[in-house]
Amino acid sequence: MIVKKIPILQGFPAPDTVNYLSNVKNELSENSAIFYDIETTGLSRYTASVYLIGAVRYEKNQWILYQWMAENAEEEVSVLQEFSVFLENAGYTIQYNGNRFDQPFLEERYRKYKMDSPFAGKTSVDLYQLLKPCQSLLKLARMKQLDLEKLVGIHNRKYVDGGQCIRLYRNFVKKQLPEIGTEVMGHNEEDLRGLGKIFPLLSLRKLYDGEYCPKQCEVINQELKMTLELPAAVPINVSCGNTSFYLTVSDQEAKILVHLNEGKLRQYYRNYKDYEYISGEDTAMPKSISKYMDKSLRVAATPQTCYTWFRCDESFVNDPVKQMQYLTHTLSFFLDNLNK
Repeated sequence: MIVKKIPILQGFPAPDTVNYLSNVKNELSENSAIFYDIETTGLSRYTASVYLIGAVRYEKNQWILYQWMAENAEEEVSVLQEFSVFLENAGYTIQYNGNRFDQPFLEERYRKYKMDSPFAGKTSVDLYQLLKPCQSLLKLARMKQLDLEKLVGIHNRKYVDGGQCIRLYRNFVKKQLPEIGTEVMGHNEEDLRGLGKIFPLLSLRKLYDGEYCPKQCEVINQELKMTLELPAAVPINVSCGNTSFYLTVSDQEAKILVHLNEGKLRQYYRNYKDYEYISGEDTAMPKSISKYMDKSLRVAATPQTCYTWFRCDESFVNDPVKQMQYLTHTLSFFLDNLNK
């Protein structure tokens, strides 16, 4: 088995940023996150094997990258054993699409060798699942890790892709040429370094989760202008909008422009299944109230019709509490419906 251990001197976020953006409460350690990525001989966890596992953790005031690569099929179990020991003091894991591929694949391989799963009791932070809601905001046609890497400035990878690695690894097993092993391990290392670079994009999730603070609010020419302070800096500038609103985000600040309708704003609600839409009044009502109305006057509310109107007056402009009440539901609606 080939074992590699090197420090990562740049490109990974600070440990406190990782813990904060991961939003995982763990009691084991302050810095117990493990970034990892696997290389396999195929997609089926039942018939293919894992031949390389790479992982990154913070120790002795720096990020360290580890890799374990099997030199033949018999060493798969050794790779799994090493990774299991490595995870013993981990609080949680971070990967890309790991909930659907990496972790189920590994758990099946552990089961095959009658080994306990090292993931028991550990939260999995899947960057793909967490960032998928931001696809429209990021203006991406796809959500591959490489697409996100390009957003944060990684454009030229040095090594082959994962599909080519399978062929190369089989060639390595036959010939045991060090340069082939270097190529395969290099691809895995680039994947891990990419994880660290795209991780700060999670700061954009704070817009969806309502974690921000209104700093400024004003109405000019039938337009509401708001400035929000974000809890963490975003790694890239983004902008988006439609006929209803426009949003720009830079560093730790977001600016929102919303068009008023005769001085009024729509207040959206997330729990639309609890509402019915009254078309004659252009408003939504809780079912507990609308049930007393004639059935012909009401229909089931949708995310697009689950709103009421309120006047955007001085009491709103001068009250951050009211502004947060408005934004918590309405901003997430705007972001979820960018293309509608």
